[in-house]
Amino acid sequence: MSLTDKLQRTVEEFSLFEDPHERLAAVIDRVRRLPPLPEAERTEAHRVQGCVSVVWLVGEHRDGHCFFRSDATSPLVRGLVGFVSTFFNDTPAAELRATDADPLAALDLVRNLSPTRRNGLAAVRAAIIDFARRCD
Repeated sequence: MSLTDKLQRTVEEFSLFEDPHERLAAVIDRVRRLPPLPEAERTEAHRVQGCVSVVWLVGEHRDGHCFFRSDATSPLVRGLVGFVSTFFNDTPAAELRATDADPLAALDLVRNLSPTRRNGLAAVRAAIIDFARRCD
């Protein structure tokens, strides 16, 4: 499924929540069951720079597709980063390199976040795109 299709499907799924705070809670709830990163992967090499909270992002490249796992010290940030990394999972590296998709912006959640959180999430998206640039 293309990122455009994923984005459209995501917007449709969350359109049931008219209130942005309810939508944010639903986003966090969706990824609540993601397993934490093992301690061995919570390294400086996996740390996303530009985040106030400590955020780790691990990328894998298999069969031309990128896969991501993430974690953070803050529960809210963990949920947001988990949602973003899950959204970009199983996407061809070439498509990731060319995208400007932002699932949190599409759900109108970015404007309700603090500037530091917005900057941190932009750094996570940039790290995902950067990982894709190093693939292939």
